[in-house]
Amino acid sequence: MSVNIHKRKKITEAQYLVMERASETRHEFFDAGLSRRASSHGCFAMRIGIDYTSAICQAAGIGRYTRELVNALLAHDTDDEYRLFAAAGGLRHRPVAAGDPRPGGAGGLWSPTVGGLPRRARLRLLPISDRRMAALWHRLRLPIPVELFTGRVDLFHSPDFTLPAVWGARTLLTIHDLSFVTHPATVHPLVLRHLHAAVPRSVRRADHIIAVSEHTRRDLMAWLGIAQERISVIYHGVDSCFRRVEDRDRLAAVRARYELPGRFILHVGTLQPRKNLPRLIEAYAGLLAAGEGFGRNAVGTEGRLGLVLAGGKGWLDDDIYATIRRLGLESQVRITGFVDDADLPALYSLAELFVFPTLYEGFGLPVLEAMACGTPVVCSNASSLPEVAGEAALLVAPTDASGLTAAMRRGLTDADLRSRLIAVGLARGQSFTWEEAARRTVAAYRRSARGGKK
Repeated sequence: MSVNIHKRKKITEAQYLVMERASETRHEFFDAGLSRRASSHGCFAMRIGIDYTSAICQAAGIGRYTRELVNALLAHDTDDEYRLFAAAGGLRHRPVAAGDPRPGGAGGLWSPTVGGLPRRARLRLLPISDRRMAALWHRLRLPIPVELFTGRVDLFHSPDFTLPAVWGARTLLTIHDLSFVTHPATVHPLVLRHLHAAVPRSVRRADHIIAVSEHTRRDLMAWLGIAQERISVIYHGVDSCFRRVEDRDRLAAVRARYELPGRFILHVGTLQPRKNLPRLIEAYAGLLAAGEGFGRNAVGTEGRLGLVLAGGKGWLDDDIYATIRRLGLESQVRITGFVDDADLPALYSLAELFVFPTLYEGFGLPVLEAMACGTPVVCSNASSLPEVAGEAALLVAPTDASGLTAAMRRGLTDADLRSRLIAVGLARGQSFTWEEAARRTVAAYRRSARGGKK
């Protein structure tokens, strides 16, 4: 989520840009009738609006969720029409191949289908930044209806926590987690203030809510008082590109690109407090201190076991770097920065162990991606992780550094355990698909639409 911290003069300018764009397309709203043709399944086809902003502004996390879900919807829902829009002001337009869900590069326009949208889908880019758009809708609460950008739609889906103003469509909202309620100290103060104001209001307005896990559903019920019947649980999928990489040239290229050590434990995720990385670094230091061929005295660079933290710079991350310095691990811990989606399968395949000791997670997609690539997993037993990992990972309390060290040692040295985790993990990772997520999402659209117009 992004928050506007600009002055009022700039907001007024942004408001002008939005309304200018809206006036250009107002006739489309009034001229376009609802999509009431019969579908191949005997029900009425719909025209569905989706806020695609996160897909082009966020490389990981919710951006990845939105890109993958929209790709799957356009590939598998052949009955309905889709009207996408994105607040894209200030982004450099770098289209990528149709059907390719990978980002087009840092600062680029991350759209899976620019130049290749099917005829039943359209994407409109607005000349305003996502921060200014969020400020207009959620800080100033200007009643600028989303239909001015999508045209008339039967249903509008926001995949990123908050709902804009909507004139007449039914509304569906995806909630990924409630970390801003349960773990407020891990959220940037500006974002925290925005979420506390905008999310409860959006949840109350939504006709239906998608939770990405049973744990998130329970949090919505417990913390925000949402009735169970208003919530559908729809899991993320794992893209089919996540599988064991055996190509030596591809592996070598990724190792060189990110300057990876010969052997390493891997974590994937934005550098932020909720990921519990200082505790992981402490547990890693305990592993090195125990010897067993992992530490500084191992022979050659191939013998030393490194720790790779792969992910973009986040917020409130000073403690991560301080912990590395305090423990003298500057030469053992490699922080790669953001890793392109296309390089992730090779990165997972190169790792000896994947470790994910998060304090709280709405879903935890990297756990399944690592499993799908045949890498043994150690992960937290908190929040949604037991639900997602099942019996395919070693689970440990995220606050227990010594327990994490012990689990990592077992995952690295117990050959029978490694074989079992790899086999069960491969099956687990392959059981979550974006095709199934799209099918369930369309079903949620139809349930919501059956409620009638507002």
